[in-house]
Amino acid sequence: MRVVLFVIAFTASLPALAAPAPWFKWQSKVDGQIACAQSSPGPGWELHEGTPYRDLRCTQPLYRLEQKRTPERRRD
Repeated sequence: MRVVLFVIAFTASLPALAAPAPWFKWQSKVDGQIACAQSSPGPGWELHEGTPYRDLRCTQPLYRLEQKRTPERRRD
């Protein structure tokens, strides 16, 4: 019985680990207009950039390349 309750509790908590879908820039085939959406706005649109974004304005990249800082030398 405890195992069944554990399995139910575990499977019920899995959606809490899910991340939101990323946003992408889409370009209109008709007039070249750019839109930001999580999925294709329709058949007249193509993916403008393959870069995923974390916000609905497509300004914050989902993955940032962080530069490694070199440690500063101590001056005695």
